[in-house]
Amino acid sequence: MPHAQTKEASSVSINIRAKAKQRDLIDQAANRLGRSRSDFMLEAACREAEDVLLDQTFFTVDKVTFAKFQALLDRPLPPTDKLRRLLKTKAPWEK
Repeated sequence: MPHAQTKEASSVSINIRAKAKQRDLIDQAANRLGRSRSDFMLEAACREAEDVLLDQTFFTVDKVTFAKFQALLDRPLPPTDKLRRLLKTKAPWEK
């Protein structure tokens, strides 16, 4: 009996066009992580797709739980040296 291929086992091609600056930025990040451009892009795209789908998830909580959640969101983080440094640091693509 022949073995049927699952969708997971087979791969498909995904093609996109990019500007040279975009490609260079992606290559710089991929190289920094020791990955290929394709692996880097696929992982980043899948992570973003998961985030989009998770953001669409609807859940309910009771009024007390929601009030606690809102209180946490409304309370600002205490200023620390580490947070100040982070906020002053330029992104790698801005240098």
